[in-house]
Amino acid sequence: MPDVNAGSPRASSVSLSRRLRDATSDEHDSAEQHGFTRALLEGRVPLSGYAEMVAQHYFVYAALEETAAELADDPIVGTLLSPALDRVPALERDLEALHGPGWRGRVTPGPTTAAYADHIRRTAARPSGYVAHHYTRYLGDLSGGQFIGRAVQRAYGLRDGHGVGFYDFGELGSLPRFKKGYRARLDALPLPEAEIRHTLDEARLSYRFSTGLLADLGRGLPPELVA
Repeated sequence: MPDVNAGSPRASSVSLSRRLRDATSDEHDSAEQHGFTRALLEGRVPLSGYAEMVAQHYFVYAALEETAAELADDPIVGTLLSPALDRVPALERDLEALHGPGWRGRVTPGPTTAAYADHIRRTAARPSGYVAHHYTRYLGDLSGGQFIGRAVQRAYGLRDGHGVGFYDFGELGSLPRFKKGYRARLDALPLPEAEIRHTLDEARLSYRFSTGLLADLGRGLPPELVA
């Protein structure tokens, strides 16, 4: 039977932010409970392992922010963008602190990272998909990512943004207030139901890429650390 709602306005009265949260609950829990994540939060990952995670994040966020620039005038994506969210400048400073001045010649994307970045760039062709990756990465950074940032500071004694600038969103002011406004803008997007379903699918995929990236990082550590 054909999907009568495929091209119609929203078939659900539930907000998009709520649907995204509900649709990705299992994937979110998998990423949060991954062995590498737990080891990082508990301070068991060596500094070299953290430095490699920062390098992988650089390639992901470079793709996110290059695609954001391409879609800046898009009526859907443009409403969600904010220069204060951009992470590439902070990641570049972190990489110099962690890998040294010649860091660009020392870091390469892992297999999952490369596939993730390529996929993000391809979402420029269907902006509702890009919305999902923007939401999962940046809202995650403003929520659970803040716990990770504090754990990293404790574990490695990193201060004043040296190596942990990625987690500093001071330009946004109140993070709860910003997140509330972001969700309101997300919920106001004029997406038909078919595009919302695409956004939900892409959000689940974003989490699966993230979990795969963590698995790649874990393979570079002794198995007992990430068990």
